[in-house]
Amino acid sequence: MNILTGHTNWVFSVAFSPQDHILASGNSDGTVRSWDIRTYQCLSIFQGHTAWVYSLTFSPDGSILASGSYDETIKLWDTVTGECIKTLRIPRPYEGMNITGTTGLTDAQRASLIALGAVDEEV
Repeated sequence: MNILTGHTNWVFSVAFSPQDHILASGNSDGTVRSWDIRTYQCLSIFQGHTAWVYSLTFSPDGSILASGSYDETIKLWDTVTGECIKTLRIPRPYEGMNITGTTGLTDAQRASLIALGAVDEEV
């Protein structure tokens, strides 16, 4: 067994990218890290949240990582450059997201998904 070393506090969320060897982890310090689990090395540190990161998910092609935080934002990250490409403000902490379970969309449509309505009537 190997340990991914880098976070300095609790990890609250993890997600695998469509490329099976990339793992993202969200920390209580507001950072997200991406890891190559073949080499156990940290690839990127995504900084921008000001509170715990509770939700992570990758786009179907792995080019975008979405992170939800108790700072009432969802951030969309470019996984190649590590830059935040969009910050969405939400009225309350967001604790879960899943774009892979959406129905009625092709893989190409899912890959370019910008917004999705939810059962709580919010987009």
